[in-house]
Amino acid sequence: MSRLVMKFGGTSVANIERIRNVARHVERERKSGADVAVVVSAMSGKTNELVGWCAEASRLYDPREYDCVVASGEQITAGLLAIVLQDMGVPARSWQGWQIPILTSQSHGSARIAHINADAIIEGFASRGEVAVVAGFQGLHKESGRITTLGRGGSDTSAVAVAAAIGADRCDIYTDVDGVYTTDPRIVPKAKRLDRIAFEEMLEMASLGAKVLQVRSVELAMAHKVKTYVRSSFDDPLDPKAGTLICDEEDILEQQVVTGIAFSKDEAQITLRKVVDHPGVAAAIFMPLAEANINVDMIIQVASENSGVTDMTFTVSTADFERAKSILHKLQPQIGFESLNGAMEVVKISAIGVGMRSHAGVAAMAFKALAEKGINIRAITTSEIKFSVLIEAAYTELAVRTLHTLYGLDKA
Repeated sequence: MSRLVMKFGGTSVANIERIRNVARHVERERKSGADVAVVVSAMSGKTNELVGWCAEASRLYDPREYDCVVASGEQITAGLLAIVLQDMGVPARSWQGWQIPILTSQSHGSARIAHINADAIIEGFASRGEVAVVAGFQGLHKESGRITTLGRGGSDTSAVAVAAAIGADRCDIYTDVDGVYTTDPRIVPKAKRLDRIAFEEMLEMASLGAKVLQVRSVELAMAHKVKTYVRSSFDDPLDPKAGTLICDEEDILEQQVVTGIAFSKDEAQITLRKVVDHPGVAAAIFMPLAEANINVDMIIQVASENSGVTDMTFTVSTADFERAKSILHKLQPQIGFESLNGAMEVVKISAIGVGMRSHAGVAAMAFKALAEKGINIRAITTSEIKFSVLIEAAYTELAVRTLHTLYGLDKA
Protein backbone atom coordinates (compact mmCIF):
# COMPACT_ATOMS: atom_id res chain seq x y z
CA MET A 1 0.00 0.00 0.00
CA SER A 2 1.06 3.57 -0.57
CA ARG A 3 1.83 5.77 2.43
CA LEU A 4 0.76 9.36 2.81
CA VAL A 5 1.29 12.11 5.37
CA MET A 6 -1.37 14.83 5.59
CA LYS A 7 -0.71 17.98 7.60
CA PHE A 8 -3.42 20.42 8.66
CA GLY A 9 -2.71 23.91 10.00
CA GLY A 10 -4.47 25.95 12.66
CA THR A 11 -7.17 27.49 10.48
CA SER A 12 -8.00 24.04 9.10
CA VAL A 13 -8.75 22.72 12.62
CA ALA A 14 -10.11 25.93 14.16
CA ASN A 15 -13.31 24.29 15.48
CA ILE A 16 -15.09 20.95 15.57
CA GLU A 17 -16.86 21.47 12.25
CA ARG A 18 -13.53 22.13 10.51
CA ILE A 19 -12.04 19.09 12.23
CA ARG A 20 -14.92 17.06 10.76
CA ASN A 21 -14.01 18.47 7.34
CA VAL A 22 -10.38 17.42 7.90
CA ALA A 23 -11.59 13.93 8.83
CA ARG A 24 -13.47 13.69 5.51
CA HIS A 25 -10.22 14.51 3.65
CA VAL A 26 -8.47 11.76 5.64
CA GLU A 27 -11.30 9.29 4.97
CA ARG A 28 -11.03 9.97 1.22
CA GLU A 29 -7.33 9.14 1.11
CA ARG A 30 -7.76 6.05 3.25
CA LYS A 31 -10.55 4.77 0.97
CA SER A 32 -8.20 5.25 -1.98
CA GLY A 33 -5.97 2.60 -0.42
CA ALA A 34 -3.30 4.65 1.36
CA ASP A 35 -1.91 4.19 4.85
CA VAL A 36 -2.32 7.64 6.36
CA ALA A 37 -0.49 9.57 9.07
CA VAL A 38 -1.98 12.98 9.91
CA VAL A 39 0.04 15.78 11.54
CA VAL A 40 -1.99 18.56 13.14
CA SER A 41 -1.35 22.04 14.47
CA ALA A 42 -3.10 23.65 17.43
CA MET A 43 -6.48 25.25 16.77
CA SER A 44 -6.18 28.74 15.30
CA GLY A 45 -5.24 31.24 18.01
CA LYS A 46 -4.63 28.62 20.71
CA THR A 47 -0.81 28.80 20.64
CA ASN A 48 -0.92 32.60 20.99
CA GLU A 49 -3.23 32.18 23.98
CA LEU A 50 -0.87 29.68 25.61
CA VAL A 51 2.16 31.90 24.98
CA GLY A 52 0.26 34.80 26.56
CA TRP A 53 -0.49 32.75 29.65
CA CYS A 54 3.22 31.95 30.05
CA ALA A 55 4.12 35.65 29.79
CA GLU A 56 1.39 36.52 32.29
CA ALA A 57 2.62 33.89 34.74
CA SER A 58 6.24 35.18 34.70
CA ARG A 59 8.38 37.60 32.74
CA LEU A 60 11.33 35.19 32.99
CA TYR A 61 9.70 31.79 32.59
CA ASP A 62 11.58 28.49 32.39
CA PRO A 63 11.76 27.58 28.66
CA ARG A 64 11.30 23.91 29.53
CA GLU A 65 7.96 24.65 31.20
CA TYR A 66 7.06 27.00 28.33
CA ASP A 67 7.42 24.07 25.93
CA CYS A 68 5.29 21.91 28.21
CA VAL A 69 2.51 24.51 28.07
CA VAL A 70 2.54 25.45 24.38
CA ALA A 71 2.83 21.83 23.18
CA SER A 72 -0.59 21.11 24.70
CA GLY A 73 -2.45 22.87 21.86
CA GLU A 74 -1.46 20.21 19.32
CA GLN A 75 -2.27 17.45 21.82
CA ILE A 76 -5.87 18.68 22.03
CA THR A 77 -6.28 18.79 18.25
CA ALA A 78 -4.80 15.31 17.78
CA GLY A 79 -7.18 13.82 20.34
CA LEU A 80 -10.24 15.56 18.88
CA LEU A 81 -9.43 14.47 15.31
CA ALA A 82 -8.92 10.87 16.46
CA ILE A 83 -12.31 10.99 18.22
CA VAL A 84 -14.04 12.35 15.09
CA LEU A 85 -12.39 9.73 12.85
CA GLN A 86 -13.43 6.92 15.20
CA ASP A 87 -16.99 8.28 15.21
CA MET A 88 -16.95 8.00 11.39
CA GLY A 89 -15.85 4.38 11.63
CA VAL A 90 -12.20 5.06 10.72
CA PRO A 91 -9.68 3.33 13.03
CA ALA A 92 -7.41 6.04 14.49
CA ARG A 93 -5.29 6.92 17.49
CA SER A 94 -3.50 10.06 18.56
CA TRP A 95 0.24 10.30 19.13
CA GLN A 96 2.15 12.93 21.06
CA GLY A 97 5.70 13.68 20.00
CA TRP A 98 7.28 11.90 22.96
CA GLN A 99 5.23 8.73 22.40
CA ILE A 100 6.54 7.97 18.90
CA PRO A 101 9.19 9.26 19.83
CA ILE A 102 10.30 12.28 17.81
CA LEU A 103 13.74 12.93 19.29
CA THR A 104 15.12 16.47 19.13
CA SER A 105 17.90 18.74 20.32
CA GLN A 106 17.59 20.49 23.68
CA SER A 107 16.95 23.99 22.25
CA HIS A 108 13.60 24.63 23.89
CA GLY A 109 11.32 26.71 21.69
CA SER A 110 13.42 26.08 18.56
CA ALA A 111 14.50 22.44 18.77
CA ARG A 112 15.68 20.51 15.72
CA ILE A 113 14.59 16.96 14.93
CA ALA A 114 17.41 14.44 15.35
CA HIS A 115 15.61 11.10 14.81
CA ILE A 116 12.14 9.59 14.51
CA ASN A 117 11.40 5.96 15.33
CA ALA A 118 8.32 5.32 13.20
CA ASP A 119 8.02 1.58 13.99
CA ALA A 120 4.90 2.02 16.13
CA ILE A 121 3.10 4.04 13.43
CA ILE A 122 4.00 1.50 10.73
CA GLU A 123 2.88 -1.37 12.99
CA GLY A 124 -0.46 0.41 13.44
CA PHE A 125 -0.84 0.56 9.66
CA ALA A 126 -0.07 -3.14 9.24
CA SER A 127 -1.98 -4.72 12.12
CA ARG A 128 -4.97 -2.43 12.66
CA GLY A 129 -5.31 -0.33 9.49
CA GLU A 130 -5.02 2.61 11.86
CA VAL A 131 -4.72 6.27 10.97
CA ALA A 132 -1.94 7.82 13.07
CA VAL A 133 -2.88 11.33 14.23
CA VAL A 134 0.38 13.00 15.30
CA ALA A 135 0.63 16.17 17.37
CA GLY A 136 2.93 18.44 15.35
CA PHE A 137 5.38 21.08 16.55
CA GLN A 138 6.73 18.93 19.39
CA GLY A 139 9.23 16.26 20.31
CA LEU A 140 11.34 14.86 23.12
CA HIS A 141 14.88 15.55 24.30
CA LYS A 142 15.89 12.01 25.22
CA GLU A 143 18.63 12.78 27.74
CA SER A 144 16.54 15.16 29.86
CA GLY A 145 13.19 13.49 29.20
CA ARG A 146 11.64 16.91 28.53
CA ILE A 147 9.07 17.94 25.91
CA THR A 148 10.50 20.27 23.27
CA THR A 149 8.91 22.42 20.56
CA LEU A 150 10.19 23.22 17.08
CA GLY A 151 9.36 26.93 16.74
CA ARG A 152 6.49 28.65 14.94
CA GLY A 153 5.37 26.72 11.89
CA GLY A 154 7.05 23.63 13.32
CA SER A 155 4.15 21.34 12.41
CA ASP A 156 5.22 21.63 8.76
CA THR A 157 8.64 20.31 9.78
CA SER A 158 7.04 17.54 11.86
CA ALA A 159 4.99 16.44 8.84
CA VAL A 160 7.93 16.25 6.42
CA ALA A 161 10.06 14.46 9.03
CA VAL A 162 7.32 11.89 9.67
CA ALA A 163 6.94 11.42 5.89
CA ALA A 164 10.67 10.71 5.58
CA ALA A 165 10.60 8.34 8.57
CA ILE A 166 7.71 6.19 7.30
CA GLY A 167 8.88 6.28 3.67
CA ALA A 168 5.76 8.11 2.50
CA ASP A 169 5.07 8.51 -1.20
CA ARG A 170 4.29 12.17 -0.57
CA CYS A 171 3.47 14.74 2.10
CA ASP A 172 0.36 16.91 1.62
CA ILE A 173 0.42 20.23 3.50
CA TYR A 174 -3.17 21.47 3.82
CA THR A 175 -3.59 25.14 4.57
CA ASP A 176 -5.97 28.03 3.91
CA VAL A 177 -4.63 28.63 0.38
CA ASP A 178 -4.84 26.25 -2.57
CA GLY A 179 -1.15 26.26 -3.44
CA VAL A 180 1.95 28.37 -3.97
CA TYR A 181 1.39 31.54 -6.02
CA THR A 182 3.73 33.61 -8.15
CA THR A 183 3.31 36.31 -5.48
CA ASP A 184 0.78 37.37 -2.86
CA PRO A 185 -2.63 37.49 -4.62
CA ARG A 186 -3.77 40.20 -2.19
CA ILE A 187 -1.22 42.55 -3.75
CA VAL A 188 -1.30 41.26 -7.33
CA PRO A 189 -4.77 39.96 -8.30
CA LYS A 190 -3.22 38.48 -11.46
CA ALA A 191 -0.93 36.20 -9.43
CA LYS A 192 -1.13 32.59 -10.63
CA ARG A 193 -1.04 29.32 -8.73
CA LEU A 194 2.01 27.28 -9.68
CA ASP A 195 1.46 23.64 -10.63
CA ARG A 196 5.05 22.80 -9.65
CA ILE A 197 7.96 24.55 -8.00
CA ALA A 198 11.51 23.29 -7.36
CA PHE A 199 12.69 22.66 -3.80
CA GLU A 200 15.38 25.34 -4.16
CA GLU A 201 12.89 27.93 -5.36
CA MET A 202 10.45 27.14 -2.56
CA LEU A 203 13.27 27.35 -0.02
CA GLU A 204 14.19 30.82 -1.26
CA MET A 205 10.56 31.96 -1.35
CA ALA A 206 9.92 30.68 2.18
CA SER A 207 13.05 32.37 3.55
CA LEU A 208 12.34 35.62 1.69
CA GLY A 209 8.83 36.28 2.96
CA ALA A 210 6.39 33.74 1.49
CA LYS A 211 4.38 32.41 4.45
CA VAL A 212 3.12 29.18 2.87
CA LEU A 213 5.69 26.83 4.45
CA GLN A 214 8.23 26.95 7.26
CA VAL A 215 11.80 27.18 5.90
CA ARG A 216 13.07 24.14 7.81
CA SER A 217 10.28 21.96 6.43
CA VAL A 218 11.41 22.77 2.88
CA GLU A 219 15.06 22.08 3.80
CA LEU A 220 14.04 18.70 5.19
CA ALA A 221 11.90 17.85 2.15
CA MET A 222 14.77 18.72 -0.18
CA ALA A 223 17.30 16.72 1.84
CA HIS A 224 15.11 13.59 1.96
CA LYS A 225 13.51 14.01 -1.50
CA VAL A 226 10.01 14.09 0.00
CA LYS A 227 7.56 15.20 -2.67
CA THR A 228 5.35 17.77 -1.00
CA TYR A 229 1.98 19.17 -2.07
CA VAL A 230 0.52 22.44 -0.80
CA ARG A 231 -3.27 22.11 -0.90
CA SER A 232 -6.37 23.78 0.53
CA SER A 233 -8.27 22.10 3.36
CA PHE A 234 -11.31 24.14 2.34
CA ASP A 235 -11.71 22.31 -0.97
CA ASP A 236 -14.56 19.83 -1.24
CA PRO A 237 -13.14 16.63 0.35
CA LEU A 238 -14.78 14.62 -2.44
CA ASP A 239 -13.34 16.80 -5.23
CA PRO A 240 -10.07 18.42 -4.06
CA LYS A 241 -7.85 20.55 -6.29
CA ALA A 242 -4.31 19.42 -7.09
CA GLY A 243 -2.49 22.30 -5.36
CA THR A 244 1.23 22.89 -5.94
CA LEU A 245 3.83 20.12 -6.03
CA ILE A 246 7.25 20.94 -4.55
CA CYS A 247 9.75 18.63 -6.19
CA ASP A 248 13.18 18.24 -7.79
CA GLU A 249 14.10 20.65 -10.55
CA GLU A 250 14.39 17.67 -12.94
CA ASP A 251 10.67 16.92 -12.46
CA ILE A 252 9.68 20.28 -13.99
CA LEU A 253 9.54 20.16 -17.78
CA GLU A 254 9.31 23.90 -18.53
CA GLN A 255 11.06 26.28 -16.16
CA GLN A 256 10.45 30.01 -16.29
CA VAL A 257 13.35 32.39 -15.77
CA VAL A 258 11.59 33.88 -12.75
CA THR A 259 9.13 31.69 -10.84
CA GLY A 260 7.91 34.10 -8.18
CA ILE A 261 8.22 37.45 -6.42
CA ALA A 262 8.49 37.45 -2.62
CA PHE A 263 8.63 40.32 -0.18
CA SER A 264 9.46 40.70 3.49
CA LYS A 265 8.43 43.63 5.68
CA ASP A 266 10.34 42.16 8.61
CA GLU A 267 13.44 44.18 7.74
CA ALA A 268 15.35 46.99 9.41
CA GLN A 269 18.39 48.80 8.01
CA ILE A 270 21.44 49.81 10.03
CA THR A 271 24.21 52.01 8.65
CA LEU A 272 27.51 52.67 10.42
CA ARG A 273 29.12 55.87 9.14
CA LYS A 274 32.86 56.44 8.87
CA VAL A 275 34.01 53.12 10.26
CA VAL A 276 37.78 52.94 10.64
CA ASP A 277 38.83 50.74 7.71
CA HIS A 278 41.34 48.13 8.87
CA PRO A 279 41.59 44.30 8.84
CA GLY A 280 39.15 42.70 11.26
CA VAL A 281 36.62 45.52 11.39
CA ALA A 282 33.85 43.42 9.78
CA ALA A 283 34.44 40.67 12.33
CA ALA A 284 34.33 43.25 15.14
CA ILE A 285 30.86 44.31 13.92
CA PHE A 286 29.25 41.03 12.99
CA MET A 287 30.70 38.52 15.50
CA PRO A 288 28.99 40.16 18.53
CA LEU A 289 25.70 40.21 16.61
CA ALA A 290 26.10 36.52 15.75
CA GLU A 291 26.87 35.69 19.38
CA ALA A 292 23.61 37.43 20.31
CA ASN A 293 21.76 35.22 17.76
CA ILE A 294 20.99 38.23 15.55
CA ASN A 295 20.85 37.22 11.91
CA VAL A 296 22.36 39.73 9.47
CA ASP A 297 21.14 39.64 5.90
CA MET A 298 22.07 42.22 3.25
CA ILE A 299 25.54 43.74 3.70
CA ILE A 300 27.04 46.63 1.73
CA GLN A 301 30.44 48.22 2.38
CA VAL A 302 31.39 51.50 0.72
CA ALA A 303 35.06 52.32 1.20
CA SER A 304 36.68 55.69 0.58
CA GLU A 305 39.94 55.27 -1.29
CA ASN A 306 42.08 57.73 0.67
CA SER A 307 40.27 58.62 3.88
CA GLY A 308 40.84 55.33 5.73
CA VAL A 309 37.15 55.05 6.65
CA THR A 310 34.20 53.13 5.23
CA ASP A 311 30.41 53.07 5.52
CA MET A 312 28.81 49.74 6.41
CA THR A 313 25.11 49.05 5.74
CA PHE A 314 23.27 45.84 6.62
CA THR A 315 19.82 44.57 7.56
CA VAL A 316 18.43 42.68 10.56
CA SER A 317 14.91 41.60 11.46
CA THR A 318 12.68 44.28 12.96
CA ALA A 319 12.49 42.24 16.18
CA ASP A 320 16.29 42.46 16.55
CA PHE A 321 16.64 46.11 15.49
CA GLU A 322 16.80 47.78 18.91
CA ARG A 323 18.95 45.01 20.38
CA ALA A 324 21.42 45.23 17.49
CA LYS A 325 21.70 49.02 17.86
CA SER A 326 22.30 48.67 21.60
CA ILE A 327 25.10 46.11 21.07
CA LEU A 328 26.79 48.28 18.45
CA HIS A 329 26.57 51.47 20.52
CA LYS A 330 28.31 49.68 23.39
CA LEU A 331 31.04 48.51 21.01
CA GLN A 332 31.57 51.93 19.38
CA PRO A 333 34.98 52.53 21.03
CA GLN A 334 36.29 49.14 19.87
CA ILE A 335 34.80 49.26 16.35
CA GLY A 336 35.57 52.92 15.73
CA PHE A 337 32.61 54.41 13.85
CA GLU A 338 31.39 58.00 13.88
CA SER A 339 27.60 57.49 13.88
CA LEU A 340 24.86 54.89 13.58
CA ASN A 341 21.73 55.46 11.48
CA GLY A 342 18.73 53.15 11.37
CA ALA A 343 15.51 52.76 9.39
CA MET A 344 12.55 50.44 9.90
CA GLU A 345 10.32 51.63 7.05
CA VAL A 346 12.00 49.38 4.51
CA VAL A 347 11.01 46.21 2.65
CA LYS A 348 12.97 43.50 0.86
CA ILE A 349 11.66 42.52 -2.58
CA SER A 350 13.03 39.32 -4.13
CA ALA A 351 12.75 37.59 -7.51
CA ILE A 352 13.34 33.82 -7.47
CA GLY A 353 13.84 31.33 -10.29
CA VAL A 354 16.22 28.49 -11.15
CA GLY A 355 16.07 29.79 -14.74
CA MET A 356 18.35 32.65 -13.68
CA ARG A 357 21.27 30.22 -13.81
CA SER A 358 21.19 30.23 -17.60
CA HIS A 359 19.97 33.78 -18.34
CA ALA A 360 22.03 36.97 -18.14
CA GLY A 361 20.68 40.41 -17.28
CA VAL A 362 17.68 39.25 -15.23
CA ALA A 363 18.46 41.55 -12.30
CA ALA A 364 19.48 44.44 -14.56
CA MET A 365 15.99 44.42 -16.09
CA ALA A 366 14.51 44.84 -12.63
CA PHE A 367 16.82 47.71 -11.69
CA LYS A 368 15.81 49.58 -14.84
CA ALA A 369 12.09 48.92 -14.34
CA LEU A 370 12.17 50.07 -10.71
CA ALA A 371 14.12 53.21 -11.65
CA GLU A 372 11.49 54.07 -14.27
CA LYS A 373 8.88 53.92 -11.48
CA GLY A 374 10.95 56.29 -9.33
CA ILE A 375 11.84 53.59 -6.80
CA ASN A 376 15.26 54.01 -5.18
CA ILE A 377 17.23 50.88 -4.28
CA ARG A 378 19.02 51.04 -0.92
CA ALA A 379 20.78 47.65 -1.05
CA ILE A 380 21.13 44.64 -3.36
CA THR A 381 22.04 40.99 -2.79
CA THR A 382 22.21 38.20 -5.34
CA SER A 383 22.64 34.44 -5.47
CA GLU A 384 22.53 31.85 -8.22
CA ILE A 385 18.72 31.68 -8.35
CA LYS A 386 17.51 34.94 -6.78
CA PHE A 387 18.19 38.61 -6.26
CA SER A 388 16.83 40.92 -3.58
CA VAL A 389 16.54 44.69 -3.34
CA LEU A 390 15.86 46.82 -0.27
CA ILE A 391 13.51 49.74 -0.90
CA GLU A 392 11.26 52.11 1.05
CA ALA A 393 8.21 50.30 2.42
CA ALA A 394 5.84 52.82 0.84
CA TYR A 395 6.72 51.40 -2.61
CA THR A 396 6.08 47.73 -1.73
CA GLU A 397 2.96 47.14 -3.81
CA LEU A 398 4.22 49.14 -6.78
CA ALA A 399 7.54 47.26 -6.81
CA VAL A 400 5.93 43.81 -6.51
CA ARG A 401 3.44 44.55 -9.30
CA THR A 402 6.16 46.01 -11.51
CA LEU A 403 8.40 42.95 -11.24
CA HIS A 404 5.50 40.50 -11.52
CA THR A 405 4.54 42.06 -14.86
CA LEU A 406 8.15 42.51 -16.00
CA TYR A 407 8.88 38.78 -15.87
CA GLY A 408 5.61 37.73 -17.52
CA LEU A 409 4.12 36.20 -14.36
CA ASP A 410 0.78 37.93 -14.98
CA LYS A 411 0.42 35.47 -17.88
CA ALA A 412 2.13 32.46 -16.30
